[in-house]
Amino acid sequence: MFTLILIIGLSLLFLWLLFNSLFMPILRKDFSTVKSGTEPLVTILVPLRNEEHNVQPLIESLRTLTYSKLEFIFLNDQSTDETQLLLERHTRGLPNARIIQGEKLPAHWVGKVFACHQLSKHAQGRYLFFLDADMHIQPSTIEALLHVAKKKNLGLISGFPQFPVKGTSWLCQLLVPMQHLIIYLHLPLYFANQTQMPLASAAHGSFMFFSKSCYDQIGGHEAIYRSLTEDIQLMRNSKQAGFATQLVNNTAFASCKMYDTTNEVWHGFAKNSFPGIGRSYLLSVLLMLFYAFVFVAPLFVALYGVVSLQLYYIIPYVLTVLMMAWVNFLSKQRLVLSFFIPFSSASLISILVYSMFLSKRTGYTWKGRVYK
Repeated sequence: MFTLILIIGLSLLFLWLLFNSLFMPILRKDFSTVKSGTEPLVTILVPLRNEEHNVQPLIESLRTLTYSKLEFIFLNDQSTDETQLLLERHTRGLPNARIIQGEKLPAHWVGKVFACHQLSKHAQGRYLFFLDADMHIQPSTIEALLHVAKKKNLGLISGFPQFPVKGTSWLCQLLVPMQHLIIYLHLPLYFANQTQMPLASAAHGSFMFFSKSCYDQIGGHEAIYRSLTEDIQLMRNSKQAGFATQLVNNTAFASCKMYDTTNEVWHGFAKNSFPGIGRSYLLSVLLMLFYAFVFVAPLFVALYGVVSLQLYYIIPYVLTVLMMAWVNFLSKQRLVLSFFIPFSSASLISILVYSMFLSKRTGYTWKGRVYK
């Protein structure tokens, strides 16, 4: 009986996943709305704190951009490595590029939020494009974003990039692809992209494309100076201010190698998971039960089926793999990782428990700073 319920539930969930994914628009190449001589200035803003290993690939990526009216502003956020030296070296010859020095972090501000706030004060563009230092974008990215922004009169566009995980730690390969599953499974994408409902909001802080009017009207990063999940809050604020927004599938245009080591992915996800659901203990427990029942339990049911030679019991596990495979296909992720969905879900549960513990006890440590 339990297995039958599991099969029916997972089948319905798979259908929901397929249906929901229809409302995630794919960012595409389109140059039709960009006419020579009328292009708006776009400011690309990048905060960097101890990012020496990312400086060169980032700037090499930015050099390939084909859009003509760009300015680049990089903020060295009090780095203690060679970030500043490498910025100076690799930005030589990059048109309209500036490096500014980050000020001391004020009390109660989150480091990245303050860095982006400082960057915004120097921007002259009609559009502001905030990127993380570990991003790599394709040459026609700006044209594609401008096409969508103008066609739909959008105040903010964001998207979860493609996450290369080959060669990273095992925990990284298990957890990082789960970001796309969470969006496709839990976010009602029709309401996220077709309405201004604040609760139906998601964004990825590594890829935030604002109209200047939207950014200014919502108070920019200054309005959410204490937020550890600033991307989601900025999306909500934009909707509440009356701006149309969109979460897009940008995996053909942007990739982001978020983490390499187990320590980085563990602390990075811990910093965002519990705050990302509003620090709600009830919601945390419900999510842990959901992932345990839906994605972990089918593995044990399948193992029983193998041992007892009853293939019927393998069906729930196959359905979970198919769900993850569909998400990995959409996000250009390694399909082989789909088979490890039970372990990915168990890791996600563990991270959420740890994140709850940190919220209650020590706070969250990231890049040498502690946040409560």
